[in-house]
Amino acid sequence: MHDAVKDNTEKRAKRVIAALKANNMEGWYLPDAAGVREFVEKLIPEGAVVSSGGSMTLAETGVIDLLGSGRYQYLDRSKATTGEEIGRLYRQVFSADWYLASANAITEAGEIYNVDGNSNRVAAITFGPANVLLVVGCNKIVKDLAAAKDRVEAIAAPANTVRLSCATPCAATGKCEHCHSPARICCTTTIHSFQRIPGRIKVLLVGEPLGF
Repeated sequence: MHDAVKDNTEKRAKRVIAALKANNMEGWYLPDAAGVREFVEKLIPEGAVVSSGGSMTLAETGVIDLLGSGRYQYLDRSKATTGEEIGRLYRQVFSADWYLASANAITEAGEIYNVDGNSNRVAAITFGPANVLLVVGCNKIVKDLAAAKDRVEAIAAPANTVRLSCATPCAATGKCEHCHSPARICCTTTIHSFQRIPGRIKVLLVGEPLGF
């Protein structure tokens, strides 16, 4: 990435962080993904009960490996083998100390936009865990909510259906078809425009493209 682009990305990210703070949410900026794991390790106390939503960003930055390293009490959904176990774990997550995920988009006004299939991810971000940390690449910063919706329909949803081998129309066409498929992953949309508990939702913006 050219230095001029890096400079522009940082300035834009800092405007978003200021908007997040105005919305009672915390925000930080890191110039590259290499520092994310260390940042998270310093932020979350050892022994904390943690969990995470499905996220390519957390995998790409080494955060998933950190959560499973033994440093924390990790409510790991990948270890659940039955539907009953998965459902039980999803509900245990509401009492976690920390919940980590990413976002599908963040607007310049500091609004967090997410679309979910099972809705466990957006539910935990919305209510339950004492602290929520979202790690978000600069590719997910958008102008407004209309652009956030466009981003999900054109990029995030089709890419994730391919990644998850979902038999949906968008997996074949590469764009949202507003389907009623049983495998549909865009079932619930949330917009976090303000946080009543100051600082409960925290956002780490990274100056590199991450995830979908």
